Amino acid sequence: MPVIGIVTCQILELEIAHMLSHDEQIDGITVLHGDYSGGLIESLRSQDDPRLRVIGWIPEFEPSSPDRLDVLVEVVKLGLHIVIKDLKEGVTSAVREISPYVDAVMLGYGLCGNAMEKPEELFESVDVPVFMVMDEDHIVDDCIGMLIGGRENYYEEQCKVAGTMFMTPGFVRHWKDLLHKSLGGMYDLEMSKRMLKDYERSLLMPTGVMSLETMEEQIQEFNELYGLRTEFREGTVDLLHKTFERVKRFVIQHGKPIHQHVKA
Repeated sequence: MPVIGIVTCQILELEIAHMLSHDEQIDGITVLHGDYSGGLIESLRSQDDPRLRVIGWIPEFEPSSPDRLDVLVEVVKLGLHIVIKDLKEGVTSAVREISPYVDAVMLGYGLCGNAMEKPEELFESVDVPVFMVMDEDHIVDDCIGMLIGGRENYYEEQCKVAGTMFMTPGFVRHWKDLLHKSLGGMYDLEMSKRMLKDYERSLLMPTGVMSLETMEEQIQEFNELYGLRTEFREGTVDLLHKTFERVKRFVIQHGKPIHQHVKA
């Protein structure tokens, strides 16, 4: 009975929810309720997905079927990449928490400032494989690199305009949470303006989980505040989905009997 664990940042909540809700191989989708999982849960509920179950703590998890695929998701706070040590600790803690209940873990993260550059060392104490989203033969740089289709596309846009704010649906939803100290972010308004003084544009990257019109509406205040113009580039979820398919193939081939999912 195969179970996939997913540990992801809030920035990818809509893409993860969309991927899971449209996958007919999955029999059960269980999300750990916490301070940062609300967006993913809301997205799944809005689609009336009957497979969704929300639990208060990991030991409540029970696979839905003895022979079908289950997914167990934990969402980690956004913005931890600002302090590399916090990101490493937050992600490794979440992976260790769910690993006794799953056959493999997929991370909704890239290198993220090289915090994840040595996953074999970070997760050496974890008893199940941990899969990273790959860009050909290397881990994606971060969530932008993941949703723009890889390092080459990322670099292309940086070369066009060095002062680019890459705006995925997740960043559009959470930019205040990231930047504004009054809302839990890292910086006060004046500090954030100094940080972004050389930026010129917001590059909207729709990935199919939020309309372009909604993205434009939600980014208008940001652009006015920091004096940026809006440009567009189509985003993609291909790298995320390819990794999930790879994890599915693995757990279907190597899934454990149900009684082995919870370790003593």
